[in-house]
Amino acid sequence: QVQLVESGGGLVQIGGSLRLSCRASGPTFSTYAMGWFRQTPGKEREFVARITWSGYTTSYADSVKGRFTISKDNSKNMVYLQMNSLKPEDTAVYYCNADSYSGDVSWGQGTQVTVSS
Repeated sequence: QVQLVESGGGLVQIGGSLRLSCRASGPTFSTYAMGWFRQTPGKEREFVARITWSGYTTSYADSVKGRFTISKDNSKNMVYLQMNSLKPEDTAVYYCNADSYSGDVSWGQGTQVTVSS
């Protein structure tokens, strides 16, 4: 299974920006797509953005369209989430995710993003 490690979370003011990074290791050749999800206490984990391993196809949750951009660097096995115009409702633990052709799903440990005034 692919191993994922996120970084880049932190505290940011309303309207600010952050870039999350996710490093993938292991059998990345089996990965079909990677994405970002987020979760707040008492709520289910929700989809944020997704990118195919080729990088040709991306998708976003309506709540982040136009503000967040997902990208990847295959040479480094890295996936990024650029988050701009951050809002308090973006506060959450953000998780990196990898879907494999075999159906396996991998998750990172999560990184906290807090948007505050």
